Amino acid sequence: MNQKNMKNLPEAFLRSMQELLQDEYQDYLDSYGEERVYGLRVNTLKTSPEKFLKISPFSLEPVPWTDNGFYYSAKDKPGKHPYYFAGLYYLQEPSAMSPAAILPVSPGEKVLDICAAPGGKSTELSAKLQGQGLLVSNDISNSRAQALLKNLELFGVKNAVVMSEDPVRLSGRFEEYFDKILIDAPCSGEGMFRKEPAVIKSWIEHGNGFYVELQKKITEAALKMLKPGGMLLYSTCTFSVLEDENIVLHMKKLCPELEVVDISGFYEGFMPGRPDLAKAYDPELLGCARLYPHKIRGEGHFAALLKKGSGGNETVKREASEAVPGKKDAGQKLSETTRAFLSELRLPISESCLELRGERLFLMPEDGELPLSSLRILRAGLLLGEQKKGRFEPSQALAMALRGGEYPYVIDLPCSDGRVIRYLKGETLDLSGMENLRDGLYLVRTDGFSLGFGKVTGNSLKNKYLPGWRWQ
Repeated sequence: MNQKNMKNLPEAFLRSMQELLQDEYQDYLDSYGEERVYGLRVNTLKTSPEKFLKISPFSLEPVPWTDNGFYYSAKDKPGKHPYYFAGLYYLQEPSAMSPAAILPVSPGEKVLDICAAPGGKSTELSAKLQGQGLLVSNDISNSRAQALLKNLELFGVKNAVVMSEDPVRLSGRFEEYFDKILIDAPCSGEGMFRKEPAVIKSWIEHGNGFYVELQKKITEAALKMLKPGGMLLYSTCTFSVLEDENIVLHMKKLCPELEVVDISGFYEGFMPGRPDLAKAYDPELLGCARLYPHKIRGEGHFAALLKKGSGGNETVKREASEAVPGKKDAGQKLSETTRAFLSELRLPISESCLELRGERLFLMPEDGELPLSSLRILRAGLLLGEQKKGRFEPSQALAMALRGGEYPYVIDLPCSDGRVIRYLKGETLDLSGMENLRDGLYLVRTDGFSLGFGKVTGNSLKNKYLPGWRWQ
């Protein structure tokens, strides 16, 4: 969108922005004439930003509010590069990187991303956990949750549970359970008008008030699930005080022990919250962060970080948790071929964390009992593969989770080798010229990063790359 298309902006929206920005209003309007920016975020489960910069085929500039985010040029096509299929990065608008960057997550914690699809924030939260603790990623839309699951598998995440549930149902199971919660709430999307003009049509149809009750419902459920002493990050991609500061006030009213952690100075281009325009003046709202496209290289965003006091919460109504059966030990039911395959993996796998559901074998997070019964779960734990008659078929998810040295039989091709793209298209590969190959299962990699499995017979590799992921 550029300035000549600004006639599509609703008059009511323009008036609200003028009140919000005052002397900076024209600077905001001028931002519509600037080129949009593109971003990718490096997957630190698989590589470091420093190592990625050494192999990156793209021209990259750092996104200043996150350690592993970069701007790339519009002429680059990172979504078509083999490194994308190896899960080395996630394509994400730079401002949208800020919520997961701001929320302080440490390995071993229990973390909830309550409106998680398509997975931009969840993939970064999982990287911060570094395989330790638990990530619960939820989205009420089943179709969107499918995309969320794929992105977490692509990133090689082992310790996640992916759900498609109403947050209210979750709150009845996970009372005061999570150390950290991220709410990237459904909103009117005003911050995306410049990037995605189609959002304007929805705004004209619904306005700001349409989302407020939904935001209140989600935040109320989240507060019930946050541990005393835990932290919650609330974010939107809208400028509306109704959906931003007023929702923070609503949470503080429900839970008086909540305090706003000051993140207004997280990056010099971030602006403080607006208590002067909120329903009630609260100076803590100055600690929220507002991201404007005329102040930073990115789109519009809002973020508020809140900490729950350690004294408990009497104002949020609690719901009784249901009893949950213990985890079943799958060890007794593993076939010899399954055991033989698992013995080849150089991973610390405890049989107490294995769970066999029908023919499918899962590695569950080391978190004791999880209250998952009767919830709509797309995936709990890492799918290792399927136990079939006479053989074990490892999964695509396992392939993506394996790093260097964790599986002994590897075919590693440079990304410039044409066979990499042919593999990603699902074709059989000619391995003529490769020495010391034995018949059997191999992990196919590019430049040391896993892509999937294949079965070698003689000089050819039968492709086992997941059909739904293939290069289009």
